[in-house]
Amino acid sequence: MGHNTQLKPDPFYQFAQLWINDQSYPPTTLLMGHSIDDIKSRLNDFDGSAVQDALNIWVSKTTNFLNEVASPLVKNVQDKNPSMGNAYELSDMEDFFLTEQTIDGRTPGGDLSLAAIVSIEQFSRMNGLTGKKMQKIFKALVPAHVSNDARNLVEYCCFRFLSRDSSEIHPSLKEPAFQRLVFVTMLAWEHPYTNEKEFRDTIGEKASFQRKLVGEEAFVRIAPAISGLADCPTVHNIFKALSGGQKTISFQVWSKYIAELLKVYEGRKSYSVKEISLIPGERILCLGSSRKRPVLKWENNIAWPGKLTLTNKALYYEAIRLKGQVDVIRMDLTKLGSRVEKTRVGPFGSDLFDSAISVTSGPEFKPWVLEFVDLGGEMRRDVWYAFIKEVISLYQFIRDFGPKEHDQSVKHIYGAQNGYSRASTYAINGIARLQALQFSKKLLDEPTKLVLFSYLQNAPYGEIVCQTLAVHCWGGQLISRFKEIEYDDVRSEVYSSHVYDIDGGVYLRKWMRHSSWNSSASVAFWKNSSMKHTLVLSKNLVVADKTLVEKAAVMCRLKYAEVEKTQATIHAAMIEGIPSNIDLFKELMLPLTVIAKNFEKLRRWEEPHLTVSFLAFVYVLIYRNLLSYVFPVTLMVLATSMLVLKGLKEQGRLGRSFGKVTIRDQPPSNTIEKIIAVKEAMRDVEKYMQNINVSLLKIRTIILAGQPQITTEVALVLLCGSTILLTVPFRYIISFLILDLFTQELKFRKEMVIKLKSFLKARWATVPAAPVSVLPFNTVNIDAKGQKKVANDPPKLERTRDK
Repeated sequence: MGHNTQLKPDPFYQFAQLWINDQSYPPTTLLMGHSIDDIKSRLNDFDGSAVQDALNIWVSKTTNFLNEVASPLVKNVQDKNPSMGNAYELSDMEDFFLTEQTIDGRTPGGDLSLAAIVSIEQFSRMNGLTGKKMQKIFKALVPAHVSNDARNLVEYCCFRFLSRDSSEIHPSLKEPAFQRLVFVTMLAWEHPYTNEKEFRDTIGEKASFQRKLVGEEAFVRIAPAISGLADCPTVHNIFKALSGGQKTISFQVWSKYIAELLKVYEGRKSYSVKEISLIPGERILCLGSSRKRPVLKWENNIAWPGKLTLTNKALYYEAIRLKGQVDVIRMDLTKLGSRVEKTRVGPFGSDLFDSAISVTSGPEFKPWVLEFVDLGGEMRRDVWYAFIKEVISLYQFIRDFGPKEHDQSVKHIYGAQNGYSRASTYAINGIARLQALQFSKKLLDEPTKLVLFSYLQNAPYGEIVCQTLAVHCWGGQLISRFKEIEYDDVRSEVYSSHVYDIDGGVYLRKWMRHSSWNSSASVAFWKNSSMKHTLVLSKNLVVADKTLVEKAAVMCRLKYAEVEKTQATIHAAMIEGIPSNIDLFKELMLPLTVIAKNFEKLRRWEEPHLTVSFLAFVYVLIYRNLLSYVFPVTLMVLATSMLVLKGLKEQGRLGRSFGKVTIRDQPPSNTIEKIIAVKEAMRDVEKYMQNINVSLLKIRTIILAGQPQITTEVALVLLCGSTILLTVPFRYIISFLILDLFTQELKFRKEMVIKLKSFLKARWATVPAAPVSVLPFNTVNIDAKGQKKVANDPPKLERTRDK
């Protein structure tokens, strides 16, 4: 970067700025027109130690400059020891840089913070202008309410410089000064304003931002604007990984992440595998082979170590042989039907080790079972699973949202022929970032959340984000007339118009083959995708607003947060242990239990006046033909109660613990007691299932005339019941049933009810169960031709059981 000399601090200039920038005491009036006491009181405002530090650093700079001038102009290339000047450069990076301030620090929104001034001035000079000129240009381009926001000015200065480069990863990231400038830009975006007192205090001391912290909102806004650092849909997950669950990140974490990312890109340049013949356009992304971290390929219950190579199109496996020629096998990941799954492996067909994946190019291909041994952790298998899944998801995205392979209409859209490479760049950069986070040991529990296309496959609103990515990749300026472009005959109404990007690029309607374009969410999103009062610098850089990808990503993130919150409540409700789950079930069923107990009290006439009132109310409903209103009124009461509780909870009148279910934990027990408890629970479940099966078998006997006499009796009872239902009005029948229910416990009927129940129980006991036959077990094998063969076991007697 050619502006390193402008990025150096000048502490002596800071000291001078205290005098020059002080508008309350102009320099001319400090020496003339004021008394000695005024001048002394004014001098007392300065920090003597800060002035001494500034002078010392200024003298040190001068000495280093003279030494640098006196040193030979031609230096030995082999000399790896840094010069005094370079040593000073390294130590000087500990303090932040300040340049001459040209921008007016006072804005309609307030006084600019030090970080905002530094960011605006530095990016303005990198754009070839001063901060004051950039501010004037920005005011001329946008409305007043946009230009008055200092955050928008910070975005404009930063994004204007970033829009000049469209490489895979921004070349300025290699410069430590640029890394620090971007970090301070995030601070400036987060806190663009400050008061005058804070501004003076900051100028008087070392302007170091080493201890400053950046929040998620600023990181999500600035980081995706820099090529290669982050993507809008996954940037919040990257921040979560870098922060380790905290709300902020430091400059050390930021610089380490960039350093590891640059190492990944530099390492890719050195990848060379002589045994692999890459096809045109194929790039090696990562290698999986080392002594401490071997890759094992399982086949026929035998594991063999080898070297694994992942490219942007395929997997290559090279088995390590003791002697002879090495064979390299290739698995294409671009085909339809390619998939990767996590699996278990182990000796003799067991599933002992949970550290493998299964990869296949389709149903007709034999899958590879690869085990990733990691002696230093447990995440290696998950990371490689994310790598391979991202490549497979990339080509699934191209098939769903991109033009067909030989579609000639891409020639009519400027830049559409590069859409495939743009989509590949998303996946390639995502895998590089995941590698950098892996080397930094900052990963999430699910690494697939850190790569773009794998994350969007399962994320809510992910298909809409994929649509915006497709428009970004294949959309462009139209270079032919619409009538010259061929369309398919059958189209949905949603295809009545093309889709346009924020820069005016068009995405043709004939490319909208995926079913998500027909969804209501998609129609609503594109209908409201217009932007007002914004400054568009490029497809992915917009000042004072969000790009289409950012808008869709925000909706995706909000919906995903709702899903995670709901899933967290579900996981919290899953209690281990049968007794604890029984207690939880009892607690949840408590309202119904209370209703059943109160109804039983009414039925037993424990409080006669309440029973009489209840029966009078029920009979009024029956004989006034009001039964049809009971269910709707019940729903209305339930809905009203829910809304009342909602309002009371929003007012905070129900307490924080309202709605929480509380149960008591079970007493501690050892392993033997747990085994005995599980055995008893299984015995109870078995007995319960046996009783249910016996009852079902008895019903089967009655229906299928296993006992003709009992079947005849039951059929006659059913006929009599149906005759009564057909001839007698329903309200009389239900009145009789209610009267019978509420008089069973009375003295004049109690003995008769007991005799009836005993008679029915005795008759049920005499009903035999249907016979059950248990056939011998047959082993089914599949031969090499895919035909089933049934192994004939030795003949066994058929077991027949009668209940």
